[in-house]
Amino acid sequence: MALSPLVAALLRRAVAVPLVVIEILLGMLVGPTVLNWIVVDGLLDAVAEFGLAMLFFMAGMEIDFRLIRGRPIRRSAVGWLLSLAGGIVAGVLLASTTTAGIFIGVALCSTALGTLLPILIDTKAMRTPFGTAVTAVGAVGEFGPLLAISIFLSSREPQNSAIVLIAFVVVAFGAIFLAARGKHRSLHGLIAATLHTSGQFAVRLVVLVIAALVTLSVLLGLDMLLGAFAAGVLVQYLLASAPPVDAKLVRSKLDGVAFGVFVPIFFITTGVGFDLRGLLADTSSLVLVPVFLVLLLVVRGLPGLLSAPPGSTGADKRALVLMTATGLPIIVAVTAIGQDDGALAAGTATALIGAGMLSVLLFPLLASTVRRTPTDAQASADH
Repeated sequence: MALSPLVAALLRRAVAVPLVVIEILLGMLVGPTVLNWIVVDGLLDAVAEFGLAMLFFMAGMEIDFRLIRGRPIRRSAVGWLLSLAGGIVAGVLLASTTTAGIFIGVALCSTALGTLLPILIDTKAMRTPFGTAVTAVGAVGEFGPLLAISIFLSSREPQNSAIVLIAFVVVAFGAIFLAARGKHRSLHGLIAATLHTSGQFAVRLVVLVIAALVTLSVLLGLDMLLGAFAAGVLVQYLLASAPPVDAKLVRSKLDGVAFGVFVPIFFITTGVGFDLRGLLADTSSLVLVPVFLVLLLVVRGLPGLLSAPPGSTGADKRALVLMTATGLPIIVAVTAIGQDDGALAAGTATALIGAGMLSVLLFPLLASTVRRTPTDAQASADH
């Protein structure tokens, strides 16, 4: 974890490699594939799961819904529906069963906003029109698959899953509605009083909110990431009523906890647990990796063009396609569910994860290469 930022800083002189890419590669280096220093056991897997939850929590907290409402979110939703339809068609054609095809389709229609957010923040593109488009595409590309998982890939009938999902949405958005109302002066007073003490009430409260909504989603038989994402939205609206200085400091502390500790563990563990040797030994699964990678570009990336801001340059459009096609966390979650249910073969799941890893390794890097920073700055000024 400590080594990855140093490697990123050294490589930045030649090419800007996303930090998550380095973390995954270092995980493969220290895992069974190469050095075999680390193996994934129950404890490490549990911590990595919390890291994945923190990744989706930060995605929910960082999405500025006021910025992406209207045209960006509408076009992103239409693009995601096209991706879902195309992904399921492609999955059914490739898989041996319709159920396996649906798992593949849901995996292919995801966008790793949690992975892209650090890149947008680090490159200062978050508040540009390009960053708004990526955020809108990513928000739908993460939330949409979570809904699909909860409805279509759960053990219950779709109509029962929909009822349970509605119950969760009522509870979660009821809490978000209450958080958005009022000034919450007493709460923010306690947060301010403990910002520089060992109490750290803000951080403790956030962990409680994440645990509560994740537990609720699990108890209802929904994917835990849905609870983590909803917790991020809840905390975002809760901090909106805090004094700006305090809110900024709380966000900084949460960035430190999430991106300094838990999120890197998830990406490194993903690299550690990736069965590269098994993939290379299975020719049919190995062939599926480039097939799935191309499908991510076609099925998920191309519909992202619908979200391109007016007046976007060709470079921005190409970068948007690449960013939209970047997916890994949802792919990991969907394949895990598919394997647990016995609907998805191990080789297919490994190939999907391999394609997802390559998308994280290659697409953001290619997007940064094809897109020019001066054009970005001018677009931001025009916006």
